[in-house]
Amino acid sequence: MIADRGCRPARKARADRFDSRVGGGPIARLSLLAMVVVLAGCGDGRPDRLKVSGQVLIDGKPLSHGYVRFVPKGARPSSASLDENGRFTLACFGDEDGAIPGTHQVEINGAEYISNDEILWHAPKKYASFRASPLTQEISESTESLVINLSWEGGKPFKEKTR
Repeated sequence: MIADRGCRPARKARADRFDSRVGGGPIARLSLLAMVVVLAGCGDGRPDRLKVSGQVLIDGKPLSHGYVRFVPKGARPSSASLDENGRFTLACFGDEDGAIPGTHQVEINGAEYISNDEILWHAPKKYASFRASPLTQEISESTESLVINLSWEGGKPFKEKTR
């Protein structure tokens, strides 16, 4: 028993020396813990994104069916559904987190499936693929008022059989 009592103070003394070498007692440990929590909360480890909301108009009227997709070169695209007023808010990784800064090819798909084998096109098909769409958009700052103007160029909505 005497040997056990003799070891305990030595262990405590070693622990005290360790605490003093790394900055001290409970206040230093709390400060270190607070720094870790703050640093862990900074950023999500993903590329920077800018909030982007706007409206799609076709021949001056809201496009109320479909979706938009912004595709930057070499980065993750952002997309959003259009509401009844043609409004959208882009999402890249999560809910309405925006778009990665840069130049984007813009896809606007105005297709509405009205049956298993029929589509109603509310916007020209040329906008429905970012590879074929003539639309580009530079995203360099957050915005709530981006307006994308489309035109039928004399055409009008049409139905198309899929089979």
